[in-house]
Amino acid sequence: MKITYNADTIKCISLFQSRTQAAVKDCYIDDLGSVLTFVVQPGDIGKAIGKQGSMVRQLEQAMKRKIKIVEFHPTCTEFVKNMIMPFQAASIQDEEGTIIITPADLKTRGILIGRNASALRNLEKNVKRSFPDIKEIKVV
Repeated sequence: MKITYNADTIKCISLFQSRTQAAVKDCYIDDLGSVLTFVVQPGDIGKAIGKQGSMVRQLEQAMKRKIKIVEFHPTCTEFVKNMIMPFQAASIQDEEGTIIITPADLKTRGILIGRNASALRNLEKNVKRSFPDIKEIKVV
């Protein structure tokens, strides 16, 4: 799957990298709203967030939209764990291209699935950007 960026996304990436000095691996707008998600290289999450989230607040004001920062990880299960943060999962397993998430409690399960499974399909789409061999994500 080839990822293409429009001019606005490229501007956002440029602004993000110049302000935070963190390397961006991917950037996209979530389907669920106007949340701009930045996937940063491993080890750059601290620079991207800033002390007590100060960099995130500055960027949200500059870009006039909510921002989510996720640290990339080369293994799919760890990347999914980073994507669902701050929610906790009891376990995340990869079984032949199907990611199975076992949430810590029922409230987390409901949030991860979302109304009409919209949050789950959005998570699946976003994970497939970095790991195209993933077939499906399930929450049990």
